Amino acid sequence: MQKTVIEIDNIKKVYRLGTIGGGTLKGDIASWWARVRHKDDPNLRIGEKAYKKNEKFTALDGVSINVKKGETLGLIGRNGAGKSTLLKLLSRVTAPTEGEIRINGKISSMLEVGTGFHPELTGRENVYLNGAILGMSRKEVDERIEEIIDFSECRKFIDTPVKRYSSGMFVKLAFSVMAHLNADIMLMDEVLAVGDMAFQKKCIDKMVSAARDEGKTIIYVSHNMQTIRQLCNRCVVLDGGKVAFDGDVEEAINIYLKNDTITAKVFNDFTDCHKYDFLTDKVIMDSLEVLDKDNCHFKDDEKIRFELKFHCNESVDNLSFRMMVHNNDQMITATSVCYNFMGCKKGESYSRVFELDVSTLSNGLYKVLPVLFELDELGNVIDADGVYPGLLFEYEHTTPIAWKTKLYGDTVLPDMICE
Repeated sequence: MQKTVIEIDNIKKVYRLGTIGGGTLKGDIASWWARVRHKDDPNLRIGEKAYKKNEKFTALDGVSINVKKGETLGLIGRNGAGKSTLLKLLSRVTAPTEGEIRINGKISSMLEVGTGFHPELTGRENVYLNGAILGMSRKEVDERIEEIIDFSECRKFIDTPVKRYSSGMFVKLAFSVMAHLNADIMLMDEVLAVGDMAFQKKCIDKMVSAARDEGKTIIYVSHNMQTIRQLCNRCVVLDGGKVAFDGDVEEAINIYLKNDTITAKVFNDFTDCHKYDFLTDKVIMDSLEVLDKDNCHFKDDEKIRFELKFHCNESVDNLSFRMMVHNNDQMITATSVCYNFMGCKKGESYSRVFELDVSTLSNGLYKVLPVLFELDELGNVIDADGVYPGLLFEYEHTTPIAWKTKLYGDTVLPDMICE
């Protein structure tokens, strides 16, 4: 029978909202005196919310999980579900408000890119630093250093200060250190998303080998369901700081995706949709409506005809449009583009009908990110507005066909037609 290496017993973690202190004694006294007189806090920025003294947020609420030696446990859930908080508690970065965590073994963690690395030290020096943090002797690190460097693919830069590393190089070296040093438990929080596809596969193979051959325990947080399937033999779904499911990987993924599914609608209003920070807002999409259909279920050679309505805050000469199709695992699987379909003037509203051929997609449910963009004089893409998901649809082949695919399974879609 496998030994239990992690026992999480009814853990609760509560955070106090807002700034804990003003940074100086003078600032704290000024804030206190303003509260006494029921005045605005002089240390708050304009528009910043002043939280009440006892206003709190419960990140984890009664979580209990047992993990056995050699298990690869996946943690999935929406943003804010408590996944990263749980890993911080296991790493002892912070302490639980209530409950108890019992750990049997050494822990190595990657909670974010570059965690535990000193920017002024070289890659080689940081390997020894991480080994010392894990309680390893210099001799033990010496025995593994060449293997770590080879796996990281950073030998050319290993004696360069890591402050000059790219985020991808950080991940490669940090993962290599974590995977090869003498730790019993590995904690990973969505860090492989930074690395390239080949290195991601290499890392997953290494973790599978570490769990199977070396008996290491792995807890892995990711929004990429494909890597969860490849790596994990058990999965926990967190929802609102509580355990919604603990068990089979496929069943856990289905529960997570079902909770995350948005109802497919023929008419999609973008008026109150969340806008991303990197958008210019020169052109704003108002709505997207599927035409000639009373549902969003498409079959065989059926094309998606839709009307896009938008208005212009600034004039744009070469407005372009793309549709990025995401599969049920929330990975981009296809893209279709319509370049330079029109120019538009400031203060004007427009409506255009597009036709999207999705016949090369495989059967399944898809979410679409529509994006209006322009190209500068150097051909660089400048996104004006995008909404995700702007459209949800299901596609079905009633007769088997062979569809054309690119590397990594990206489906080839024809360019959109603007009618």
